[in-house]
Amino acid sequence: MSEVVPAPEPPVEEPEFPATPEGDIDKLAAEKGWEVDGLYLAASDFVADICESLPTSAADGASRPQWLAESGNMDGDRKAVLQAGIPKLCPKWAPVLKQAVSGRYDRWFSDGTYVVSNNPAGGGGEETIPPGTYRAKGRMADCYWERTSKSGDIIDNNFATSAQEITVTIRASDGQFTSRDCGIWKPVR
Repeated sequence: MSEVVPAPEPPVEEPEFPATPEGDIDKLAAEKGWEVDGLYLAASDFVADICESLPTSAADGASRPQWLAESGNMDGDRKAVLQAGIPKLCPKWAPVLKQAVSGRYDRWFSDGTYVVSNNPAGGGGEETIPPGTYRAKGRMADCYWERTSKSGDIIDNNFATSAQEITVTIRASDGQFTSRDCGIWKPVR
């Protein structure tokens, strides 16, 4: 009776990564086991997409670091992938990434009702706005804003049929701030 010898296992082929910044990112992601999601074939594809999106990201009413931090782009392994990849693929955006990671960045606000709070996470899933002075600039038509107390009473408001610049100071004692058709409110320094 002859002994059955199992066939040798084929050698496990290590993926090859090109000697490019993209290859470096993909190799590191493979070594660390980082995953971004099924939309991208490789970690470097995700980083490249973010690099292309950052120049226009502020158009949606958020500062660039705010967009990066608050839009899910840094969830899970994505943060580590961006920290490894942005300095290699688009180093000019490294300061934006640093601000997003630190949580210290300007928050911009557009249409909506915001609970006034120093805590950006707020409470109960509501969008928040910290106290401070904000300015909206641009051609505004039929802009309405209001500051209300915690009980909903109007403290101050204005309806501008036509304006180029509006400045509002939101106090820590305010309950909510509401804005309609005023564009983007940015903190005044």
